Amino acid sequence: MERTSNLQHRTLENSTSGWINGLIGVVIFSGSLPATRVAVLEFDPVFLTVARATIAALLAMCLLWLFKEKRPARQQVIPLAIVALGVVIGFPLLTALALQYVTSAHSIVFVGLLPLATAVFGVLRGGERPRAAFWIFSVLGSLLVVGFALSQGLTASPQGDILMLLAILACGLGYAEGAKLSRTLGGWQVISWALVLSLPVVALLSWMRMPASFSGISTPAWFSLAYVSLFSMLIGFVFWYRGLAQGGIAAVGQLQLLQPFFGLTLAATLLHEHVSVGMLGVTVAVILCVTGAKKFAR
Repeated sequence: MERTSNLQHRTLENSTSGWINGLIGVVIFSGSLPATRVAVLEFDPVFLTVARATIAALLAMCLLWLFKEKRPARQQVIPLAIVALGVVIGFPLLTALALQYVTSAHSIVFVGLLPLATAVFGVLRGGERPRAAFWIFSVLGSLLVVGFALSQGLTASPQGDILMLLAILACGLGYAEGAKLSRTLGGWQVISWALVLSLPVVALLSWMRMPASFSGISTPAWFSLAYVSLFSMLIGFVFWYRGLAQGGIAAVGQLQLLQPFFGLTLAATLLHEHVSVGMLGVTVAVILCVTGAKKFAR
């Protein structure tokens, strides 16, 4: 009886820690799209993507060397490559390209689809089996996001919206694969090794896509590049992958429903972008879905 009680206590403790770590990760990620929006106005989207990955990879390499981490096992290389393609290259590149056509406020609404994408890949790659009620809340939140996008008229910028949808799929796969790998490799180690694995490619592309001169780049653009390199590409994932591994991919993944709220707030306050009543209404409605989804995630 006591053994069962201790096990339940540890499970609850892990779940709570998972939600706390996941929330910290979401707050950090919330600044990614507004920062990318600022940076992409002055940096080429491809250069921005590979430059942020290169900077983060060099920092990750230093961390791995400092803590004398062992190299990943052979069977972990392919999952790490999937993480790299999904979150190191895929999501940053696709969002940077999308933000040439849409505002960060508009793109942030699409982030509401991430919990569903993460949950689906959590089932496919992580072996999780949430209850049927979980899917009702998760799908409802996603439908609210898609419905809002449709009400705004996707024909206004089909390129931007398609790129954002592809970015969400890439990110969901990268999140689920990384969370699964974190259970054996460790949270910060996963994103660090994924960055190091991609370093030869992104470093070469950074050199090839480097602008002839940086003299015209403003201070806000440099700060934005620093943010997406250090926080979005490395620090945020340390908390996020740890949270997903502790609390469950599908469950903690629903915290991403809060990301549009934080992101819209940043877009309005820092970039002075217009946030309509409809955007706020959809965001609040989507956030309410996280309560139901959390309850039935396990």
